[in-house]
Formats: sequence, structure tokens, C-alpha cells
Amino acid sequence: MELGSRDAFARMGTLGIEEEFYIVDADGRPTSGTDDLVYGRDPPAAVPEGFDHELFKCTIEAQTELIEDPSNAADALSTVREALVDHAAADGYRIAAAGLHPAAKWRELDHAEKPRYRAQLDRIQYPQHRNTTAGLHVHVGVDDADKAVWIANRLRWHCPVMLALSANSPFWNGFDTGLASARAKIFENLPNTGVPSAFDDFDAFNAFERRMVETDSISDRGELWFDVRPHTGHGTVEVRAPDAQRDPAVTLALVEYVHALVVDYAERYADGESPPTLRRELLDENKWRAIRHGHDASFIARDGEGTVSLGEVVADECDRLGIDGIRDVYDAESGTQRQRRLREKDGLDALCADLVLSP
Repeated sequence: MELGSRDAFARMGTLGIEEEFYIVDADGRPTSGTDDLVYGRDPPAAVPEGFDHELFKCTIEAQTELIEDPSNAADALSTVREALVDHAAADGYRIAAAGLHPAAKWRELDHAEKPRYRAQLDRIQYPQHRNTTAGLHVHVGVDDADKAVWIANRLRWHCPVMLALSANSPFWNGFDTGLASARAKIFENLPNTGVPSAFDDFDAFNAFERRMVETDSISDRGELWFDVRPHTGHGTVEVRAPDAQRDPAVTLALVEYVHALVVDYAERYADGESPPTLRRELLDENKWRAIRHGHDASFIARDGEGTVSLGEVVADECDRLGIDGIRDVYDAESGTQRQRRLREKDGLDALCADLVLSP
């Protein structure tokens, strides 16, 4: 039984970036290539730990090594992405990125053979069988376990903001869902997803995690798929809310935002601040607004009084935290808007080609 401990939380401010991608053919359509890329040959020298399966044979995860200095995040991300694209090209594949691939039809795609995923398919059934989603996960190191839980509690309000900014999945199983992030809605049909409840401290979270494993509700702690969680193995706060991105600049802007929030809340924890928190039902409402409206979303304010637009949140957060990336993301066309425009103007083939990462 793999469980974490307080001792894992030992370093403040480190970074780790995990991105999920689609393996596609020459036309940009999802194809089964994971076995070749994971098992077929040695990983590239730039990524010695290699890449890993996701649920489908057309999905793959790439992650940076531990980033000690956040200013190195762009180089670390570029190294992993370029290595994956080259690694795939050697076997005749390409790599594409979106929260959901617009041409992916889950009934026509093969699941991975990895025992962990086979066990999940057997236990969860339909919701997992159709889970062709791809997300962005950001880890930030925290040097105290109770502090990590306190920070994760407060990041719950920000997760819908990140989702709205990252919205990049309007199409599901071949049709337009009318949503900005259909990925988030598909994924939260799985158990242990969405906005979690707040936990009083690390002991409370650790007891919950242990209880879930001991009662066979989950096979391991990694199956707590909440939008934000303390990661008791890595000693991080992990944000899992955003859609996957084709443009690395968008990924890096979201990484910058997550890192700035964690560092800011760590300082507030040291000062003993206890900001107001909303009921989880209101946080769920904010997530729904992000799912439905993306860049056009407004949110129930942190104090529960009135609403605030995404644009207002972005302006306030950039000024407060001293960051700029999410302002550029908000001002630009969203991934969802771009996908809809390309499909309407040029068709599905052009959209599939646009989602492919450049070599």
C-alpha cells in the first residue's frame, strides 16, 4: 500500500509540469502508438525517465524533471516537448494537444494494456471507458504538510479561473457540445474528481487518503483525481484543473499563475491569515460557469457577495501577484474559440492539423 507522509513536504517553490497529449497519424487523427513509444525502444536522452501511458493507446503523458528554479520552466517544458515530438516521429507518429481531440471517438479507440488501467476500466466501467481527456497538471513544492493542505483548500476558488482561461475542448465524440471545456465535464463523471471538500489539516487529508485505499475505493493515492490536491508522495500542491494546450506559452502562463498563487498563499499561511471560503456547492457553480462559458465566464466572488468577470479576476491577479502571462492568455483567442473558428471555416481536417505540435 503506497501512502505518503508529512516528511515528503520538505521543499518550497519547486516546479513540476505534466502534460497529456494525443498520438496522431500523418493527418492528425488519433492512432494507437503508446506501446511503441513507451516500450518499443529506449527513451530519448533528454528525457531519461521516458514517457508513460495514459488510458488510451492514443494518449501519452510527458513530464518535466524537478525544476528547482521557476525561471527555467520554459526550457524544461521545451526539452520535454521536443523530445516527445522527435521520439514519436521516429516511429511515424505525430503529437497533438487539446483537452479533447475533436476527431477522437472513444468506441473506435483501443485502451492501453497496462494493468492499472485495465483494473480501472473493470471497476469504473462506462465513465472510464469513454475518458479520452487530456489535461495539464502543475506541481509546486511546499515545505510543510499542514501548509500544503491549507493552500490546496484556498486554491479551490482559483481552479475554475484556470479552467476558464485554459478552455480548449468544445468538441466531444465528433460534435460540438456547446461547452468551452467538455473535457472537464467528461472527466468529472469519474469518481473522486471535481472540486474537493476542504480539509482541516494534513492529518485529516491523510486519514481520508488512507481510508480510500484501505476500503478499496481506490487502488492507490494517484486515483484521487481532484482539481487540486496535496500530493503526499511528491510533497507538492498539485493543480489538475486546466485543459491541455497546443501552445506552450499558454501552458507556461498557467504554470506561472499556479506557482505565484502557491507562493503567495504560503506567505499568508505564515502570517496566520484566514481568508473567507465559499461552500463547495458555490465552487461547483463557478466550475460549471468555466465549463460552459470559458473566457466569457463570471464567478461568484470569494466573499460570496456578487460576481466578478474573468477579465476582472485576471487584471486583479496580475497586479496582485506581479505576473503577466494569464493577461496575455485572456486577451487572446481561447483554444475553444480557435477550434470552433477553424472547424467552421476550414473543416475538421484543418482543425486536426492545427492541433499538431510543431517539430
